[in-house]
Amino acid sequence: MAEHAALGFDPSPGNPAAVLALTRKLGASAKSLGEASRVVTDLVSHSSSWQGEAATAFRASLSRDLPRYLASAHTSLAEAARRLTGWHDTLVAHRELAARYETQAAAAKTPEALADVRRLARELAAEHAAAARRVAATLNAATDKLAPKEPGLLASIWHKITEDPADALSNASAILGAIGAGVALFFPPAGLAIMLVGSGLSLAALAMHVSDAKFRKSLTDGFTKGQFDADFWKSSVTLLGDTAGSVPGVAAIASGAKAGTAAARAAMAAAPEASALTGLAPGTTAFRQAAWSTADDLRQVESPLTGWAMRSSTQETRDRVGVLVATTGAVTAGCDYGPDNEDVEHGSTAVDGTRGVLDDAPSAIKRSGRAWSVLRP
Repeated sequence: MAEHAALGFDPSPGNPAAVLALTRKLGASAKSLGEASRVVTDLVSHSSSWQGEAATAFRASLSRDLPRYLASAHTSLAEAARRLTGWHDTLVAHRELAARYETQAAAAKTPEALADVRRLARELAAEHAAAARRVAATLNAATDKLAPKEPGLLASIWHKITEDPADALSNASAILGAIGAGVALFFPPAGLAIMLVGSGLSLAALAMHVSDAKFRKSLTDGFTKGQFDADFWKSSVTLLGDTAGSVPGVAAIASGAKAGTAAARAAMAAAPEASALTGLAPGTTAFRQAAWSTADDLRQVESPLTGWAMRSSTQETRDRVGVLVATTGAVTAGCDYGPDNEDVEHGSTAVDGTRGVLDDAPSAIKRSGRAWSVLRP
């Protein structure tokens, strides 16, 4: 305040030297980011300067958004440096004017003259504050583009669903399986309907996973190259879960098709002079009844291991344990939509694998045997 003793306040606070130093640092950072952006863009675009397995692996590990983020950060820092350069020039001019007003205030001979100088100084202070706010707003706008914003929960979940729809189907199947098992305790028909939908999703997920070259490669590399890594185990557990989950739906459809075909043929044989549509109604009815009966029968099949371990328990207790086991699948499925965490992912794979070996696989084998006894000629 001593340097503005006559005015009584500083109309243009700020340190031009500090602003200039920051401007130079931002300019250097922007230049480095620009070079990094150019290099990464060349690498992602399969530049001929780097080819081979290492180049392919490196490009695969890069986020598709990384070049865009780097370019955005370069633009933002360059813009911030430009804005600060303008602020530095404004600050220097304002401080020179403030020094002139201080000199005039110190030399004022009358109260009126001092008041006029202080009025000019207050106008300068208002203009200085407004200019500072404008610069702050432009700097905030520039820094908003420095890095991608964290998506909201729903946006993050939607991104993961669209990024890997096959896994999304597997997860939805696990969640519906748990819901269906819980509902079936109180209203079996509704629970069965929910579980049938979940089984259909498992079948769709199985088809999508098997048709995915990357998914198949993670499995074949384990057996052909000995790469029993996290991807191998995750894919193995996923394949097991999809296969086991699809068994009730496939068996129900097959059973319904067998019964429906037989009923349609019987109806057409009874009225050979009628049209082929004669067998449609009885065939459809038989299909629905047989499919529902088979699905309900398979719903009640429990894992032989679980049955042996709980052989002295009541049926109600066994049913509740079945719901609990199914719920673990829903929980691990839900973990896929939380923040990325390797420990959580590996833990989910371990839980799903354990449940698959102790419950899903034995249940699927037993259900397949039960279904075959119905389907075989």
